Amino acid sequence: MDKVLNSLLLLYFILFFNCKKEEVNDYVKPNILFILVDDLGYHDLGVTGSTFYETPNIDKLANEGVIFTNGYASSRVCSPSRASIMTGKFTARHGITDWIGAKAGEDWRTRNHHDKLLPADYVRQLPQDDLTIAEAFKENGYKTFFAGKWHLGGNGSHPEDHGFDINIAGIDAGSPRGGFFSPWNNPKLKNKQKCENLTLRLANETANFITKHKDSAFFAFLSFYAVHAPIQTTQTKWKKYRDKADSLGIAENGYKMERVLPIRQVQDNPIYGGLVETMDDAVGVVLKALKDNGVDENTIVVFTSDNGGVASGDNYATSNLPLRGGKGYQWEGGIREPYFIKVPWLNSSGAKTEFPAINTDFYPTLLDLANIPSIPEQHIDGISLKPLLEGKSLNINRPLYWHYPHYGNQGGEPASMIQQNGWKLIHYWEDGHEELFKMPFSEKDSFNVISLNPEIAKTLSENLLNWLNSLDAKYPVKDCEFDSLKAKKRYTNIINKKLPNLEKERLEILSKNFQPNADWWGSRLTED
Repeated sequence: MDKVLNSLLLLYFILFFNCKKEEVNDYVKPNILFILVDDLGYHDLGVTGSTFYETPNIDKLANEGVIFTNGYASSRVCSPSRASIMTGKFTARHGITDWIGAKAGEDWRTRNHHDKLLPADYVRQLPQDDLTIAEAFKENGYKTFFAGKWHLGGNGSHPEDHGFDINIAGIDAGSPRGGFFSPWNNPKLKNKQKCENLTLRLANETANFITKHKDSAFFAFLSFYAVHAPIQTTQTKWKKYRDKADSLGIAENGYKMERVLPIRQVQDNPIYGGLVETMDDAVGVVLKALKDNGVDENTIVVFTSDNGGVASGDNYATSNLPLRGGKGYQWEGGIREPYFIKVPWLNSSGAKTEFPAINTDFYPTLLDLANIPSIPEQHIDGISLKPLLEGKSLNINRPLYWHYPHYGNQGGEPASMIQQNGWKLIHYWEDGHEELFKMPFSEKDSFNVISLNPEIAKTLSENLLNWLNSLDAKYPVKDCEFDSLKAKKRYTNIINKKLPNLEKERLEILSKNFQPNADWWGSRLTED
């Protein structure tokens, strides 16, 4: 009898431990799909309020996840923001404070902008000492993939040097060399089909990666060159949005002067509209690949932009109203972004949160969602947003910091910012004056209330400057060769020549006979 009992007990323990072992082995690591768009403004999507651009795939994605209505980029320009996503650190901490390639110090004078300050120097490649988010996932058994814009350094500092097993098209360039239609000039992306669209090609490369690695955990980072300049589209899409602008009523004037440059007031650029829609088409390609390969229910999807939409400078492509400013600017239009996270198994479809999140939070959040231990010494300026994705509250009152000791090509001024306790303070480096705004904004953040709240401003200013000094942050310096007469002449030319020329160009693009070149950048060959 004892022998039979012992045999039964032994069988029980074998079955018990085998079941436990099976439970552990059956845990499936979640996949990660991170979609980063270049220069996409907060209001450039249907889901965030645009009535001009059409983005059904992104709108659907946003409504299937959690929408962060106060989601921020850590910088108003690209390279610093992208470095913060990769490292989980604010720009003053990792040192990449301007887009890599921007002139600094005395070299700034060659731009002939005649500014009062010489911009600070900055780090010009992603620091090797940092453990990137890709390296963190790779160390935990993930296959890592990158496609698209990198702009975080050249040889020795490409995606494959920072944790990505596969790199498609990621080089030092900040814009698509050769444009959005093949042949392009990218040593890490072969030309296959004449006049192929770059945005769709990157999506297809990502879809192919998903198909190939559907049976293993993957971290895929799709970083579009769109919707950065040069803004290009097909004649078909231009006509669609040209006709739409006409039906909505073409405004007599599309621009007004901001402090330094004209700034766009309406969303009616049909070329940019086509560029945005193609980017949305590409997102649809990748989301379809997840579903077709049966991994959509086990894939976390992140969607965001690296900085605000280009309303001034470059191609003056979009309007970020009611937010003030845009790419390169210190106000909300330069830093508030589309910020969506979809975690299929959390059943949080359509949820919105006003919690102020920033792109340094992606690193710890994704680790947390994947059950990977946090690395607090690395993503020091980020927090996990998992509680919010689970429908819980997150009672953390942390300061957010921005440091941009440079002049933006788009008209922004050298400034640093702090946001905390429902307030945002901007410190301007030209003369030390400051602005204070109440958060969150529902309309234009043009109501400077510093005179009504001097004590709040003083506290925030001290906290900001103490934090910057603790990091040995770099600052701009006065230009001893500054010529106020030349500066005034440049400003007068902008008002008298640049502004009317922009209005003329806008109406030309909206005319029925608009023809940018003989074959529409080659795209017409793919439409025939």
